[in-house]
Amino acid sequence: MAGHSKWANIKHRKAAQDAKRGKIFSKLIRELTVAARQGGGDPADNPRLRAAIDKALGSNMTKDTIQRAVDRGAGHADADEMEEIVYEGYGPDGVAMLVECMTDNRNRTVSEVRHAFNKHGGNLGTSGSVAFMFHKQGRLQLPEAVTEEAAMEATLAAEPEDLQALQDGSLEVITTPDAFGQVKDALTAADIEPVASDVGLYPDSYAPIADVEMARKVIKLIDMLEDLDDVQNVYTNAEFDDDVLDQLD
Repeated sequence: MAGHSKWANIKHRKAAQDAKRGKIFSKLIRELTVAARQGGGDPADNPRLRAAIDKALGSNMTKDTIQRAVDRGAGHADADEMEEIVYEGYGPDGVAMLVECMTDNRNRTVSEVRHAFNKHGGNLGTSGSVAFMFHKQGRLQLPEAVTEEAAMEATLAAEPEDLQALQDGSLEVITTPDAFGQVKDALTAADIEPVASDVGLYPDSYAPIADVEMARKVIKLIDMLEDLDDVQNVYTNAEFDDDVLDQLD
């Protein structure tokens, strides 16, 4: 995976996501509530909740809104009927895709997800068909000025899994989901503020998309899936060429 920029697929979609901020907030609140329900309302003892809070703060959600969602989850209200499901499938050009959902109606959700795949040249797969290609990790991209020595010194005690260079020359710290919060705190204590950070599913290898029309098809499928109310996150091993992204803008 070394050398690949994991944030390219995020940056080129930021404007569209910001336009749907109300929908983004509803998904974040759902994640906060379920994380608190499952692991308790204290982020210090609940790595999933800590990651959800960091993501919500990064999306400019107010602390009061976050706390209300956490309190609701910790009190087991409004979240007990939600079921977490991950759907697997292949998009255009055979790119692998994982779709994380939270739903109170499994039949509705699978129908909507299958429709999105079928409409945009993909197909919904069986359980295990692509999941083996992805692993859950925390990733923190550091400012370009941060050296490898400084990054290692700051995070060593927090025990990150790896440190790798991205295409733009910046460094990315890789952690287990449980260690994400400790590593981020260690960086902050060393006055290193990550420019991007997240806990998610990352592929072991990427499928380069160099054709503009194919990239457009993949992105349309991702957009349709992300727009579904029950979908929390969409992950893919597709990696778009910078030249292709420029032509899509």
